[in-house]
Amino acid sequence: MSRVFNFSPGPATLPEPVLRQAADEMMDWQGSGMSVMEMSHRGKEFMGIHAETEANLRELMGIPANYKVLFMQGGAIGENAIVPMNLIGRTGSADYVNTGEWSKKSIKEAKTYGKVNIAASGEAGNFTSIPNQSQWKLDANAAYVHICSNETIGGVEYHWTPDTGAVPLVADMSSNILSRPIDVSKYGLIYAGAQKNMGPSGLTVVIVRDDLIGNSLPVTPSAFDYKTQADNDSMYNTPPTYAIYIAGLVLKYVKQRGGLAAMQEHNQAKAKLLYDYLDQSRFFSNPVAPADRSLMNVPFKLRDDALDDAFLKGAQARGMIQLKGHRVVGGMRASIYNAMPIEGVRALVGYMREFEAQHG
Repeated sequence: MSRVFNFSPGPATLPEPVLRQAADEMMDWQGSGMSVMEMSHRGKEFMGIHAETEANLRELMGIPANYKVLFMQGGAIGENAIVPMNLIGRTGSADYVNTGEWSKKSIKEAKTYGKVNIAASGEAGNFTSIPNQSQWKLDANAAYVHICSNETIGGVEYHWTPDTGAVPLVADMSSNILSRPIDVSKYGLIYAGAQKNMGPSGLTVVIVRDDLIGNSLPVTPSAFDYKTQADNDSMYNTPPTYAIYIAGLVLKYVKQRGGLAAMQEHNQAKAKLLYDYLDQSRFFSNPVAPADRSLMNVPFKLRDDALDDAFLKGAQARGMIQLKGHRVVGGMRASIYNAMPIEGVRALVGYMREFEAQHG
C-alpha cells in the first residue's frame, strides 16, 4: 500500500525514515531484547534515550543552560491549566493575547487560577491577523504574557517575537516548534504538544527558565508542578516513554536534514507554493493577512462551498487526506508541517488547478 499525503493538523504526518526505524526496532531495541514500549522508564536503556532526546532538543533549539526541559503529558490543553498553576501566583494576574481559537481556550482555563487581562485581540478582524504590538495594553505587574505563536485553526502565525520587557513571555508553540530557528532566551516558557512537528500524541514538551520554577499555587497537583518535575528529571511519574523515543528519532532526522535553518527554508518553499496559487486564483481564497500567514497551517475556501464535499472526495481519490477545515471556520485546511514533503504540496496545487478548471 502506498503512503498518502496526510494534511492532518495533528496527529500529523511523520518522517518516513523515522517510521521505518521505529518499525525495525519495535520488537528489539538495539539488542536489548525488548521494545521501547516495554522498558522501565528508570532503566539504563530508556534513561539513555531520554538524555539523548533532551540533548538533541537543546542543541537544535539553542536552549540556554538556565532553562529546564520537561517531558510532560496532557497536551497544550493540559498546559493551559498547568502554566497558570505554576506561574500566575507570582503576582496573581497574567496578560493574554487573543489571536484565535487556541488563545480562547488558554484564556478560559487561566481565569480559573487568577486574573486575566486581554492585552490585545484579533477578534474584530475575525482573527485574520496578529494585533500590532503598538496596540497591546500590557500590565507591568503581570506574572507573564501569553501568546499562541501559531493558531492551527485560523492559520495566523507570529513571524516576530513580542517584546514584553521584564515580564516573562510564555508561548504555546504546539504547531510551529522546530519549524524555524527562534531565540529561546526571549521567552520565559515555551510549551508544545508533540503531535504536529515532533512526534506522536501523548508527549508535551515544556522549556522553562529556572527562575520561574517554584511558584506553584497550593492547588497544583504534584505531577503538574514544574519544580517537582524538574527536581525529578521528568521522572516523578512515568513519562510517555514511547512518544519520547519517537521524538528523539525525529530530532535526529531534523539534525540530519540540516537543522532548523534547513527546516525553515523547506517550510517557506512549501508555503510559498500554496499561497502563490491561492493569491492568483479566483476560485480559492485565503483570508489571512499576508504578513501573518502561517507556514504550518493554510486555511482556504472554495468560491462555492456546495463543492466542498466534491473537492474532498477528489482529493482523497488522489491520495490526499485530512483537508477538511476545522468546524469552527469551515472550508479547507492544509497542514504542511516539517514532515510534509514539497511533493505533497505540489500534488495539492496540481489538483486545485484541475478542480478550478472543471468547476470555476
